Amino acid sequence: MVRPVDARKLRILAAVIDNYINTGEPVGSKTISMLPDIKVSAATVRNDMAILEELGLLEQPHTSAGRIPTVNGYRLYIEEILGKTELEETERSRLDAMLGDEEFLTEELLLQSASTALAEVTKCASVVSNFAPKYSVISKVEVIPTGKRLYVVLLITSNGKIKNKSCRMEFDLTDEHMSFLKTFLEENLEGVSVSELSDERLEQLITAVGTYMVALSPLVKGICEMSRDLQHSEVYVTGEQNLLTYRDLDKGEIVRFISQKNELQTLLDDSMSGVQVVFGKEGDGFAIGNSSMIVSKYHKGGKTAGSLGVIGPVRLDYAKIIPYIDYFTEKLTRFLTEHGEGKDDNNEG
Repeated sequence: MVRPVDARKLRILAAVIDNYINTGEPVGSKTISMLPDIKVSAATVRNDMAILEELGLLEQPHTSAGRIPTVNGYRLYIEEILGKTELEETERSRLDAMLGDEEFLTEELLLQSASTALAEVTKCASVVSNFAPKYSVISKVEVIPTGKRLYVVLLITSNGKIKNKSCRMEFDLTDEHMSFLKTFLEENLEGVSVSELSDERLEQLITAVGTYMVALSPLVKGICEMSRDLQHSEVYVTGEQNLLTYRDLDKGEIVRFISQKNELQTLLDDSMSGVQVVFGKEGDGFAIGNSSMIVSKYHKGGKTAGSLGVIGPVRLDYAKIIPYIDYFTEKLTRFLTEHGEGKDDNNEG
């Protein structure tokens, strides 16, 4: 932890960071001294910048160059200097329109819409996760014929999550097969808690099909796969192509990182309450150098329901982007709490 920094040096640090975010170039003392809110000489600024460098908040990339912020400098800037900013009403209305009509949104659709909107307004990659619905139950399982020897299995949970899977059969099912399967699913899956769907329970389900195993095996196995998927958190990553436009980021690292959603999920799950910033290569699993991830949790019924945020270069306009994340977090929390079928569908956090 860095020791406390006085108000003038904080102003100078903020000015250096703001200037560097805008230009991408090292910032000199003369540039800072000319700003209206600094009101000290270039020599004084130069001395304060040297002290900020000693504190590990600024660094000098070249001997004759100005200075740029370090990760610790950005962190102090975000935690101590930036205040909470509210979006303008016109901007909030624009974001609401991007999310879509709440009347027709499910939880999954809302998360996807939020991910897409967040990527668009920030010009970063957005990440949105939802935790596995530990206390939800399977409310409906339906098998729908869609073509010759082709069937779609539809699975719906009590918290609005919908899973579907196409299954191609070796032959068309008879009315007897369909009648048996309908009763079998109603008796063995509908009303069952997601948390009870252990591998052992699912294996028992497959065995219980009995003499219909040969005919129904692809469908039952598909249902078991979807049931297992329900027990895992999901991550939506949108706008990966935005990252490729930043010259500060290594394109190979971007491609490798985005493909590792499991590692990304761990980072999202481990994030704390409130807006948190994780800088590239600070911790395990976040391997894009010179990058940052701004993330916040949203809630449902007073419990943590998931996380959302953006990934971009370290040189991001945090003052502009953090209010967007705050707004989306509040929006998701309100929607899920008001529209959720139960307030205990998620893990505590």
